[in-house]
Amino acid sequence: MRTRFAVVTVLILGILSSVAVSQDAKEKQWVYRIQASRIEMLKNGPTTEERGILQDHFNHLKELTTKGVVIFAGRTLNDDDTSFGIVVFRAASEEAARDVMNSDPAVAKGVMSAKLFPFHVALIEGKPVE
Repeated sequence: MRTRFAVVTVLILGILSSVAVSQDAKEKQWVYRIQASRIEMLKNGPTTEERGILQDHFNHLKELTTKGVVIFAGRTLNDDDTSFGIVVFRAASEEAARDVMNSDPAVAKGVMSAKLFPFHVALIEGKPVE
């Protein structure tokens, strides 16, 4: 009986660890940093065209957040050339992460430039993230 229990326990632990590995493969985290291509947009406000693209950008990120892809997104509040935003998200591979970044309407339409980095969220509101 003990042998059977040990075998079943080993099998369950093996299954759980393989599930954890496959979840980790699906759950790689990435961040892309975005910066306005035209600093005047931050200082003087966006043009009508930029305003529409920025609304599409926001709606796109909101949708990806609802789907569980985007973990969080935000921007600095300064209006000079040091201003930037970040989008922290999940993607299975670097190629998939680039697809997410490049599908952002602000990036795709050149209102913002973007750079991708592998990332790991360690804490959210003081709580460790595993």
